[in-house]
Amino acid sequence: MRMTTLCYIEKDGKYLMLHRIKKKNDISHDKWIGVGGHGEYGESPEECLLREVREETGLTLTSYRFRSLITFVSDACEPEMMCLFSADGFTGALVDECNEGELVWVDKEKVLDLPTWEGDRLFLEPLLEGEDRFFTVKCVYEGDRLVKNEIQFYG
Repeated sequence: MRMTTLCYIEKDGKYLMLHRIKKKNDISHDKWIGVGGHGEYGESPEECLLREVREETGLTLTSYRFRSLITFVSDACEPEMMCLFSADGFTGALVDECNEGELVWVDKEKVLDLPTWEGDRLFLEPLLEGEDRFFTVKCVYEGDRLVKNEIQFYG
């Protein structure tokens, strides 16, 4: 099972969102997601998060929080454990161009109106509602269709 990270970086009531439009054969093509990516051999989730955010955005996170562990099971690719983070502090300037897609600051109340994976609502809604507890999510997909999901809050 592969490990990935995803981060919703917040500034002035907005999340930094990535519109995945540049990679060919991208399973997330034309969807909007936070920033992050695949862990490299031996990386911790935090090391992966910091590297991926820096590579995709040019930003260095200074304040971030591990919010959720999400399990994805799909008939289209190998299972994935995604470490979800939120961040509200960073240094640096946003890159002019990201090789994965277009980076856009989106008002938090408009994020759920964007085309995302169906299961993303399961972890976006608690973040947007200010949920403070750690939680886990399991999403089972057949193609693009979410066929089963579970969510559990802790604390």
